Amino acid sequence: MRQGQRREKEPKPKTCASGRKRKMSTKYKIRDQSKLHSITFSVVEWVDVFTRNLYKDILVENLKYCQENKGLILYAWCIMTNHVHLIICSEEGYNQEDILRDFKKFTSKKLVSVIEDNNQESRKNWMLWLFRSAGEKNGNNKNHQFWQQDNHPIELSTNEMMQQRLDYIHNNPVEAGIVDNPEDYLYSSARDYAGIKGLLEVEFIQ
Repeated sequence: MRQGQRREKEPKPKTCASGRKRKMSTKYKIRDQSKLHSITFSVVEWVDVFTRNLYKDILVENLKYCQENKGLILYAWCIMTNHVHLIICSEEGYNQEDILRDFKKFTSKKLVSVIEDNNQESRKNWMLWLFRSAGEKNGNNKNHQFWQQDNHPIELSTNEMMQQRLDYIHNNPVEAGIVDNPEDYLYSSARDYAGIKGLLEVEFIQ
């Protein structure tokens, strides 16, 4: 059954993949591709990288790329100063953990590169040192590590869980004292749910 629909009329709304389960190692926790999942991933050492719009825009651009090319279905999102919240599903033939892996891999390299080239970044040397130190502790990384490894997936199996998580994500900037109302925050799908055109297309949780 379709989990949501676009605000704009579409001839064929996107739907989540079938309920086929995929064999995977124990480090993956997304078991059912037909279910919506709440995802949270954070910068190593909780570094406040995303205080600058330049860096947040890179995430927005690549979420859009994943929507158009990787089968990502996005129901909610919010970029905070050091972590990202998403509610996602995947189109038929795609896997949510693969989408997240590719997204994190690309944005990690891109963000480190942009930080290295940003002469106006006063925290550059400190951040690069932290990312390099994190990479040295992780055998899976050749150089820098930008993101913490876990995505903290939560399967949203009921409407109540979906609504609770949606409210939590959208209220993050309010709780952090960044804005007074969820829809005032540009880098969030709260604007779409309030009837304001946001930065990314979203499917709506009903």
